[in-house]
Amino acid sequence: MPAGEPKPDKPAPKPTRPVKGRHQARKRAVDLLFEAEARGLSPAEMVDVRTELAAANPEVAQLHPYTAAVARGVAEHAAHIDDLISAHLQAWTLDRLPAVDRAVLRVAVWELLYADDVPEPVAVDEAVELAKELSTDDSPGFVNGVLGQVMLVTPQIRAAAQAVRGQSS
Repeated sequence: MPAGEPKPDKPAPKPTRPVKGRHQARKRAVDLLFEAEARGLSPAEMVDVRTELAAANPEVAQLHPYTAAVARGVAEHAAHIDDLISAHLQAWTLDRLPAVDRAVLRVAVWELLYADDVPEPVAVDEAVELAKELSTDDSPGFVNGVLGQVMLVTPQIRAAAQAVRGQSS
């Protein structure tokens, strides 16, 4: 058998997207949120669509678990996340932002509020990097400014959520 050809008795491995840590998973989450909004689906529905597609088609890579967790988390807390972003926009409304900036901000705010294993500066830095990669020249500074303001209230929001969880236990 010539070198490089797959053995007939072994199925070809399922392709996977290269995931370079969480940065790539975050980028896929931004892509997923962007696509969900364009298709009129919730991010959680988009995760389900992608999961079903990967299960049915061996050519389609499965979602990274962190990508799915972020998208489902954004869907679960969408109203709170959007309210928090909106409260820190100056002279803008959420619907006027470029869709990719909305997606980047939603991922970052979810991480700031709900991802206990992600340090706040990392969430902000990653969002700024994604804005550099995916959006306009003005977006990284804008995203950094909005998230800087959100970071000021994040400790109080987390403490309040912890208190509520403590009371309901």
